[in-house]
Amino acid sequence: MKWLKLSPPQILALGFAAAILVGTILLMLPVSSRTGEPISGIDAMFTAASAVCLTGLVVVDTGTSFSAFGHTVILLLIQLSGLGFMTMATLFALVFKRRISLKDRLVLQEAMNQSSIEGIVRLIRRVFIYSLTFEACAAVLFTLRWAWDMPIGKAIYFGVFHSVSLFNNAGFDLFGDFHSLTDYVDDPLVNIVSMLLIISGGIGFVVLSDLIDFRQKRKLSLHSKVVLSMSGALIFIGAIIIFIFEFTNPLTLGSLDGGGKVLASFFQSVSPRTAGANSIDIGGLRQATQFFIIILMFIGASPGSTGGGIKTTTFMVMVGAVFAMMRGREDIVMFRYRLAQERVLKALTIALLALLLVLTVSMILSTTEDADFLEILFETTSAFGTVGLSMGLTPDLTVFGKILISLTMFAGRLGPLTLAYALGPKKGKELYRHPEGKMIIG
Repeated sequence: MKWLKLSPPQILALGFAAAILVGTILLMLPVSSRTGEPISGIDAMFTAASAVCLTGLVVVDTGTSFSAFGHTVILLLIQLSGLGFMTMATLFALVFKRRISLKDRLVLQEAMNQSSIEGIVRLIRRVFIYSLTFEACAAVLFTLRWAWDMPIGKAIYFGVFHSVSLFNNAGFDLFGDFHSLTDYVDDPLVNIVSMLLIISGGIGFVVLSDLIDFRQKRKLSLHSKVVLSMSGALIFIGAIIIFIFEFTNPLTLGSLDGGGKVLASFFQSVSPRTAGANSIDIGGLRQATQFFIIILMFIGASPGSTGGGIKTTTFMVMVGAVFAMMRGREDIVMFRYRLAQERVLKALTIALLALLLVLTVSMILSTTEDADFLEILFETTSAFGTVGLSMGLTPDLTVFGKILISLTMFAGRLGPLTLAYALGPKKGKELYRHPEGKMIIG
């Protein structure tokens, strides 16, 4: 069969595209709309793409525009994409005791962003267990909290939806009028549970597995050490910078007490690591803070997670390369391990492709959309990083802008390198090497 000749990146790309198509059709049905009037095809496509790509950018308000059926479709798209369609297919195969072929394992390796197929099926089992456990615990806590503000049935409904959305770093919410979690900006339970969900989904399933096995193994892999140290550093540095920039801003932190300021600062430092929920008005932030959040969104989450961006490990390798060059060293050493040159080149390739994508899309949108360049850059980076934070531009995008942002979300969900492999020709074996040349750099 012809599809068997497709490469793992091509299979992933087609799988995500098929999920978006099915989601679009379902969201266009009258039953998906709260009013009974079907939403337009372009808005349905954008919403489906945002859900499948775990982004959370919306052109119509999720809470007020869609019915319970529409919310269920969005929730299923988020959950299936967060787990991965190949993960679900593997789980069904294991249930029915079907053999997992080498081709399946290679696709799983690509989907989970792993360096080898060793232990990949065991990891898939853990992905399913971890996801449902985290989401169930959070849903219970959210339900208990929101039962004080709404009927118990609605509290359960909201608890389940937001636990799935936040763990998968999707950013969709049901509170209406694009408010997200701004009504709970100084609520400790909602903030802490939300941040734990975002961080757990964003560090990656390999790291979660490492942490759970730590009591037996008493050691962490190099990957886990890099992810945890870089994620922790970005969260704390981000919170400090946001706190300093927004401390006196009456539109954001200025109206909160000390504890509220700290909670909001940490939440808005965690959320750009591709969650998309916000507890303060993003449009009301100072430009310096907005630009800093763009940087956080570009870096994104970690490999093998539900998040996007260039990933924390890529950023760490680039920082390591800079420090190694400044010290006159050839090797990049992290936690007493030397990185192979192939890893360094891959990190630089991912970062450069991502930067070119964001800049190109931003330049195109600056000619088609009536908005400030910072707004356009913010929205584009949010789409690429599958974050979902918005300064308010998304609902006002032109049809062309919606299509371009949807494609950017798709590229961000796959990853620029995977997308390049999917679209590019098959890699051939080099028959010879050219002589080494010298040129001046810097």
